[in-house]
Amino acid sequence: MHLDYFIVDVFTQEPLQGNPLAVVMNTGGLATEHMQVIAREFNLSETTFVERRAADVERAEGVRVRIFTTREELNFAGHPTLGTASVLKMHAPETMDGNSVTLRLNVGPVPVRFAGEGLEGEMTQRDPEFGAALDRGETARLVGLSSEDLADTPPQVVSTGTAFAIVLLRGEEALARVKVNHDEATPWLRERGARWFYVLSPALVQGQDRAQRNQFRARMQFDGGEDPATGSAAGCAIAWMVRHEVAPSGARVHLRQGVEIGRPSDLYLSARAESAGVSDVRVGGSTVLVANGQLFLP
Repeated sequence: MHLDYFIVDVFTQEPLQGNPLAVVMNTGGLATEHMQVIAREFNLSETTFVERRAADVERAEGVRVRIFTTREELNFAGHPTLGTASVLKMHAPETMDGNSVTLRLNVGPVPVRFAGEGLEGEMTQRDPEFGAALDRGETARLVGLSSEDLADTPPQVVSTGTAFAIVLLRGEEALARVKVNHDEATPWLRERGARWFYVLSPALVQGQDRAQRNQFRARMQFDGGEDPATGSAAGCAIAWMVRHEVAPSGARVHLRQGVEIGRPSDLYLSARAESAGVSDVRVGGSTVLVANGQLFLP
């Protein structure tokens, strides 16, 4: 079996920045255990597998895509969704409906719309689910900070398909000191329905009012590393920011992540506050192709 694959960098316009992703095409019939070992072979944070189906099924339900880390399958993740949609736009144009394509993920259908001919895209995530607020002191301790480093708005678990604990700091100086204690944080977060911390701070913009610019920084550390860009967490973050009036409803927020690990990423976010809650959660950015090839499987 020969399978085409593509490697793209997501949430960037520059090769070798942003968050890398492997996309394996036309994998219908490939067993789940084979997908998992292929993901380990690429050894990236995520690898996606595109299972093409009949054209009428894809039009009705979306293009079937499965997402794997090196350890497990995920129901939803942000940069794999945007990156896979970009590969489909480049190399499977028949999947597109104008400038849009819908991916059928384990979490359900997720539409991605592109701004014209390029690879600047925007996904619309599920409406958020808000969990309980988290203890500020314990949260601060688990991310390696003090309570004084945290903003007044309490941290909270939020999910648009994958649950994160959203933590807002007072400034970038504290963000630089974040060091999650994973041995303690992992079981603590699991008990509260989350998987990881997503830590934010307002960005210091020289000569500009930061509130007018809507600029933020973010970090997401996991056991063994740090993520250059976390699109699923960014959707949770903008939903939380809009709900708590940290960012205006409907405004476009620029979020930078990955700076500390030399993989700067640019994510553009928005959400709308309504009487029934928060909806229209959007996370966008650009994708660039960096490699393609074939897998040769027995």
